[in-house]
Amino acid sequence: MFHIVVCGGIVPDPLQTLEPVKGPAGWGLKNELMLPSVLDPWASHALYEAAHLAKTVAGSKVWLVSLGPKAKLQQLMMTVAQKAPFELVVADGPASGFTDSFEVAEALHAVIAGIAGLDASKLLVFGGWQSASRGSGSTLQILGEKLGIADHFQGVDKLTVGADGSLEIMERVEGGAYQISTCSGAPAVLGWATGELPEPPNNPQVGMANMRLVMPALQKAKPAAVKADAIDYQSVTLPAQKRETRVVKDTPVDVIAQEIVDWLKN
Repeated sequence: MFHIVVCGGIVPDPLQTLEPVKGPAGWGLKNELMLPSVLDPWASHALYEAAHLAKTVAGSKVWLVSLGPKAKLQQLMMTVAQKAPFELVVADGPASGFTDSFEVAEALHAVIAGIAGLDASKLLVFGGWQSASRGSGSTLQILGEKLGIADHFQGVDKLTVGADGSLEIMERVEGGAYQISTCSGAPAVLGWATGELPEPPNNPQVGMANMRLVMPALQKAKPAAVKADAIDYQSVTLPAQKRETRVVKDTPVDVIAQEIVDWLKN
């Protein structure tokens, strides 16, 4: 039996135009509150894997812990709640990618420590290996250290539970290869890549069961103490786009391939 805590934040829909701006509270996105949001894609994979594991191992339970504005989370849960069974735990605070990962880990640690009935000896902390709003990949590692968990695995694509409760974890490494590790069991921290499971279809029955707990969780959410001035960015710009087009005719394939190779080398 496992107690699985999935850490997942909300991010702006990547199909939107995202423009960084600096305001009185620091850096953010232009019209950020108006942008449609989704559950971080990396965290979504972690949630699907957690739900699959809980279904496989009898007696297991899944909590989804999220730091973000309550109003945004309420809108998002209308969709996410239909994907997998979980109990929502909310820290009411900023979901911006400009917040310091240490501050985010502190807020998540405080929320997880307050979950009633959570057994630390059975704890598996799931989350995204990376994030659509923060690319450092450090939040989950800091959180694991604060929880006193020594076994960390990042870039996970597959988790297999042995008959004795041991864990076999397949992690991504360079060159499309995998590293296979084992540990005796929980507790452990797993930062998921894309995993091996597809996105589950919407299940209205699961959604209704989840929403009975989602609304009370949102109502009793406490403000998270995330310091806006904990980190300062001197400048923030969108990646520059450079396009050079040359129209040619009747160029042999080998010549085109060689030009691409030469361009990559330079």
